[in-house]
Amino acid sequence: MANVLSTGLKKSATVKITCFTFIIVTAAFFFGCGTPKPAVQIPSPETIPKNAYQIDGKMYYPIDSADGFSQQGVASWYGEQFHEKKTANGETYNMYAMTAAHKTLPFGTMVKVRNVENNKTTIVRVNDRGPFCRGRIIDLSYSAAKEIEMIGNGTTAVEIVALGKDDDVLTASDNINPDNQYFTGDFTIQVGAFGDPGNAEKLKNSLEKIADNVQIAPFDANGKTLYRVRVGRFTSLKQAQNMENHLVQNGFENVYTVAWDL
Repeated sequence: MANVLSTGLKKSATVKITCFTFIIVTAAFFFGCGTPKPAVQIPSPETIPKNAYQIDGKMYYPIDSADGFSQQGVASWYGEQFHEKKTANGETYNMYAMTAAHKTLPFGTMVKVRNVENNKTTIVRVNDRGPFCRGRIIDLSYSAAKEIEMIGNGTTAVEIVALGKDDDVLTASDNINPDNQYFTGDFTIQVGAFGDPGNAEKLKNSLEKIADNVQIAPFDANGKTLYRVRVGRFTSLKQAQNMENHLVQNGFENVYTVAWDL
């Protein structure tokens, strides 16, 4: 999504100074030598938080903590156009992972999203910034949007609730009620996707040396069949994260937790 531009911050500061100067000069013209007015405090670039960023001339200020955060508004989703491009926190966007973009929530915040039209919910991790359309509060990955059945409409009214940072939430999931939908569900790990089924089979054979339950899942993408290679089926985010770590430690990169849809 959006990058933070230091030149944009400097430009913004210049505009603010110009506007304040205009106000001061105009006041002096109309009020002449009347009672001196308090000096106007002009913000300097040094006072702007380091994590602030500017989009289309508007400044956004990410918050330090998501404790107690909830919000209602419109959700949208983004998919293939941004697939495998860099997100705002430096990760690679995967439309099949359970992630989202939010304008101000800290990166790594786990968020429960409820579609108020059908009451379906999903859990996502914030790793990007946006959406920057008026009235929209969160941009969901394709898989997250599919889970709450909003793909066809493109947008839907939602309520979002911050659950905490990803490490805290995933650790807490070890000892929770198994019926608690914040942390449970059906998850699997996607390791790769190929147009050639032979390449998918080769990866599957490699994975079977270190993991159980490796599957090849065909998927239609714009009339072309892709063969996704996935590992395991898990009922908690913590279990999925453990498998992710195991695969990474064994040399498999770009692995993602996705919703089970086989």
